[in-house]
Amino acid sequence: MRKKLALAVTGIVAAIALTACGGAAATSSSSATLDPKNPVTLKVGASPTPHAKILEFVNEKLAPAAGLKLEIKEIEDYQTPNTALSDGSLDANFYQHLPWFNDQVQTKGYKFDHGAGVHIEPYAAFSEKHKAISEIPEGGKIAITSDPSNQVRALKVLQVAGLLKDIDDKSTAITLTDAQNPKKLKFSENQPELLVNDLKDPSVDLALINGNFILAAGLSTKNALAVESIKDNPYANFLAWRSDSKGDARIAKLDELLHSPEVKKYIEDTWPNGDVTPAF
Repeated sequence: MRKKLALAVTGIVAAIALTACGGAAATSSSSATLDPKNPVTLKVGASPTPHAKILEFVNEKLAPAAGLKLEIKEIEDYQTPNTALSDGSLDANFYQHLPWFNDQVQTKGYKFDHGAGVHIEPYAAFSEKHKAISEIPEGGKIAITSDPSNQVRALKVLQVAGLLKDIDDKSTAITLTDAQNPKKLKFSENQPELLVNDLKDPSVDLALINGNFILAAGLSTKNALAVESIKDNPYANFLAWRSDSKGDARIAKLDELLHSPEVKKYIEDTWPNGDVTPAF
């Protein structure tokens, strides 16, 4: 059995976590009212797993009585959901966390708002060659995401695992100093959705993979060599929408349903090993 190291990610600014928990005020209110006899449709883009699965549960079990009908668009990459939201193809999306959201708003100029965190999918490190982090050799090849907001997250996982040192929020794989990277690890960047494929590469010693792609590949964090802690974790995923949709009762209702006791129980029952954890 592979050894798993539970990680407590350090160096996270508390204000980020508080912001991630405070976004729900952007919706009109938890009292948004629709007519179950005349349901209204909301187009939502989502990563296939777990986001779309959670939305499917809401659509089947909770939305009808709330007067809401979800049109769920599954999207596998990280760019399209925000592009489609911005151009009006979607009414909302459900796939991103606060660091990615902030990066996209800043670099792309999106006019978006977001709700409070719904769930966390911990980052994890996998290997087909090694059974413990301690076996990663000097100069080992590490497959890592090319997405900056998630790359620093992956680097912090490696830091807590003892492979890197002094990682901060501006660290990148290509700018690590010898002091930060004492084992002289070599990093291979790839698109986040392709990192699972890197596990099959015999030259790769370790691949750091985001939670939704772990699930999509049929993997589990219980078989990972290192797993990010969910305690004080700022990477909760939330519902996002255009700023000009503020006050839209459909969005307010969906955000309310996503934070319902029924959804919390669904997440806990569906992913009992902690691959997905409620953030509320």
